Amino acid sequence: MRHEEIIVQDTIEAARFVLRPCRKSDAGLIALYASDDRVARGTRAMPHPLPPGSVEAMIDRATQPKRSEDVWVIDGSAYGHAEALGLITLEHMDRAQSEIFYWIAPAFWNTGFATEAVRTLIAANPHKSDRIFAEVFQDNPGSARVLTNCGFDYLGDAEAFSVSRNATVPTWTYTLKQSH
Repeated sequence: MRHEEIIVQDTIEAARFVLRPCRKSDAGLIALYASDDRVARGTRAMPHPLPPGSVEAMIDRATQPKRSEDVWVIDGSAYGHAEALGLITLEHMDRAQSEIFYWIAPAFWNTGFATEAVRTLIAANPHKSDRIFAEVFQDNPGSARVLTNCGFDYLGDAEAFSVSRNATVPTWTYTLKQSH
């Protein structure tokens, strides 16, 4: 994992929302969504219950000039939706590669927001990645559909530790070769 000097994180326009950098005022809404066990269970690192201050700490890390990942809020406020619909993250890896992570608040599941956010981010390719990786827990086929709908190819089965489940969970791994 590289830590690069990244001062500016661009806002990226989508059809129904913008992907924008986190700000301190996002903490309450993100904490509300992230405290839902259904969200936490779909992630590797999100604990459940959510400890006090953890969202603020994540926002603080996400806004540091030297960071290993960029986190965007999926902000639908300019389009009549909630100010935060979820988060999407791109983590720097070695050799011009990145890994993408995302979650959508349960109130907005099955709306196409996750697919639109992933498509928008990979089209913008802010890390200038040659390849983007992703993984989903095997009990989350909806998230797997997001990836395949966005052109990701299945690589294989693996497993990852889930903090909220306190268990190692089977995953499906995906990759997308970017064209520049």
